[in-house]
Amino acid sequence: MIGQIASTCLCVAGQVFGNFVAMPRFSIRQLNNTPDRKDAVDAATASVTPPALAALNGLRTYLNDQILGQESLVERLLVALLADGHLLVEGPPGLAKTRAIKALAHGLEGDFQRLQFTPDMLPADLTGSDIYRPEECGFHFQRGPLFHNLILADEINRAPAKVQSALLEAMAERQISVGAATYPLPRLFLVMATQNPIEHEGTYPLPEAQLDRFMLHTRVDYPDRATTLRIMELARREAREARELPPPPSRLSQETILAARREVLDLALADSVAEYIAALVEATRSPEKYSAGLAEWLRWGASPRAAIAIERGARALAWLDGRDYVSPDDVQAIARDALRHRLLLDYTAQARGVTAQQCVAELLQQVPAP
Repeated sequence: MIGQIASTCLCVAGQVFGNFVAMPRFSIRQLNNTPDRKDAVDAATASVTPPALAALNGLRTYLNDQILGQESLVERLLVALLADGHLLVEGPPGLAKTRAIKALAHGLEGDFQRLQFTPDMLPADLTGSDIYRPEECGFHFQRGPLFHNLILADEINRAPAKVQSALLEAMAERQISVGAATYPLPRLFLVMATQNPIEHEGTYPLPEAQLDRFMLHTRVDYPDRATTLRIMELARREAREARELPPPPSRLSQETILAARREVLDLALADSVAEYIAALVEATRSPEKYSAGLAEWLRWGASPRAAIAIERGARALAWLDGRDYVSPDDVQAIARDALRHRLLLDYTAQARGVTAQQCVAELLQQVPAP
């Protein structure tokens, strides 16, 4: 009798253990009861990583391997891509600004076009124009370089006002107007413009209306010595292999990017965090409520488009971090690049050397976070 009972217990235990091993994934409650809970939790978390997030993480790794020492620029590029915005990059020559957007184009299933802006450019050089076809006895619209997914507007401040206005319509309305006809741009459309802060001869300052169309304005600086050595090694290897950028392991489809954008918009945003964003933007228009220094520095504040940019950017940062909610830290991390180009300083503040970066830092200190 005792032997039969023991045999039955062993059989039941074997069935239970077998069912337990065959389970495809564990619940959190079961994981908490296992000895190696941390390893099991990590495995379960990895198993439920959204495909779009895994693909973007792979793209981020590829970009960081090709754009050495510019992790912030890579992050801002991905934020602009996920938030359906445009990026203005400012920095000295030779800091991989052009290489960054080219590497991004390598990692996506889309076309890329580089535009070198010069003072003698015409709007038709961007939009295209109607070309007369004798064989058809009529005009045919020849599309310009703006009809691509990724656009690099190199040294944008060298273009005259007419060219800047043509680019403004493309960025704001996602369309091109030539004569009486209007042509839509691709659904995936991102403009990365660059400015050289050193040389100002022969340049045209961007008007506030166009600056406001850029979701983010980020600055890049020189790398340290160790990163410079890695850059030298990378350039030497590419010269030996006779190719500039190696192909990525896989290219992201446009459907994956659009799916990621929907996931970003579905993240949880607490009312307190939304109020914090609105308070930051309001403080740029009514600075006397928060700081006497800000009231002296600021002549003109940010528009509601700044609040939209901060929210979208904070959502993108949270999504890239693998979270399903937006925190005040995300808002503070993106606020500098979202507000820097939208603030107009008083002439007295400019004479004292006050910068927009200092104004944003003072805002973040004075406006209480939730």
